[in-house]
Amino acid sequence: MKSRIDRLLCSADHAASLIADRQTVACGGFVGAAHPEALTAAIERRFHVEACPRNLTLVYGAGQGDGRSRGLNHLAHEGLVARVIGGHWGLVPGLGQLAIDGKIEAYNFPQGVICQLLRDIAAGRPGCITHVGLGTFIDPADRGGSLNDSTIDELVSRIELDGKPWLFYRSFPINIGLIRATAADPFGNLVMDEEAVIGEVLPIAQAAHNSGGKVIAQVKRLLDRPAPPNQVKVPGILVDHVVIAEEAEHPQTFAESLNKSYFSARSNDDSSSVWEPEKTALGVRRIIASRACDELLPGAIANLGIGIPEGVGLIAAERQILDQITLTVESGPIGGIPAGGLSFGASAWPEAIIDQPAQFDFYDGGGLDYAALGAAQVDQYGNVNVSKFNGRIAGVGGFVNISQNARRVVFCGTLTSGGLEVEIVDRELRIRNEGSIRKFVNHVEQVSFSGGVAAESGREILYVTERAVFQLTSNGLRLTEVAPGIDIQAQILNLIDFSPIIENVRPMNASCFI
Repeated sequence: MKSRIDRLLCSADHAASLIADRQTVACGGFVGAAHPEALTAAIERRFHVEACPRNLTLVYGAGQGDGRSRGLNHLAHEGLVARVIGGHWGLVPGLGQLAIDGKIEAYNFPQGVICQLLRDIAAGRPGCITHVGLGTFIDPADRGGSLNDSTIDELVSRIELDGKPWLFYRSFPINIGLIRATAADPFGNLVMDEEAVIGEVLPIAQAAHNSGGKVIAQVKRLLDRPAPPNQVKVPGILVDHVVIAEEAEHPQTFAESLNKSYFSARSNDDSSSVWEPEKTALGVRRIIASRACDELLPGAIANLGIGIPEGVGLIAAERQILDQITLTVESGPIGGIPAGGLSFGASAWPEAIIDQPAQFDFYDGGGLDYAALGAAQVDQYGNVNVSKFNGRIAGVGGFVNISQNARRVVFCGTLTSGGLEVEIVDRELRIRNEGSIRKFVNHVEQVSFSGGVAAESGREILYVTERAVFQLTSNGLRLTEVAPGIDIQAQILNLIDFSPIIENVRPMNASCFI
């Protein structure tokens, strides 16, 4: 008698053939971690040969791609997708271009909301009710998360409960769930013991199953015996098909085939688990990260964004304060050292890895003491844009959940961009070449963070650049610190499009310039 797993096994190409036109497909993963690369690649192959499936609705939370051809870039073809509801778009430029050209309906919702909405779909609830997104372009008072004029259906609305405004994100059926695990046991149960993240595999599977759809799981091996029950992340009763992927299509991340530190506890007697980074070069990134790190207090539970904010972790390591704080990643790791680049989402030697929806529950409820995040544009009201600029769609990812709820937020970015060059001379900052693009503007192109909503909450919000620090007040931005060697009028005020409040300005911490 065949075991259940024998009945579930199929090829990636056969799995792709099961997807019909106009179905709604939910795909799991975070950059490359836990993304079912074999399945998305098979869908692309089928489309090139058969010109189907067509007009899919694609739903995903975290960005899944390498910025070129892997991940959800496999689905970035006109005709293959008709509607995309995504959290982060920056790593899938092909989908972004389809949105910019108006060839698909395109929505950008907060990453945390999307993965939590999947739970609501699974539970048969009408949708997800949350404060996350209020005051941003996702608020229907603005664009309702729409990214182009082709996107007209209202998927989010404002409601009032107990005298307070909330956003209501509507549920919809999931026809196909694409997920990934490390292995499947004879019952089809899925374990993720070598995955860097758990993600939202269970909500996707439950949502698809309870919508009458199919769940297709990619694994890299089969187990000879039943998995320990408490290690099963998705029970086999939810799984319809299992595909065994080749090693090349099941890397742990899009940067590394396997890094055991991403699923291992740190050992006190293991010298390889001691993080001793080289001192970063003195420049704008180090200056900004150093000043941002000054706000990282002992005992803090923190989240660091990608890019310049990653440097805060490096500075914290140099200052030997990592053991006094807990770094977390929105994908689920708690503790350890967050990875960067195409391994972003993983952490080396984490203390725990929880599922992504639960991590966002913690964030949305105010669990973060500190967050350092990037900023592409800042305006006079303290609004921040990270999602759409210079003709490019980056998307918000987990930015809205994190920035709207952390107790202390430090936005990190240069005052100008496009050719900015600086040097440090005798612990003073010199601008060798000024950037051609102003980042502090009257009105941001898209509101990813609402300064007004944050000011009402009374949270501490700072904007750290290489030459100045601003603080959010109820009346707008206040200039609080200036780098040594910088002329306030010529090198700050003349380069921003509005007049900040200026009072009690002090020098930036001298330690940032050594």
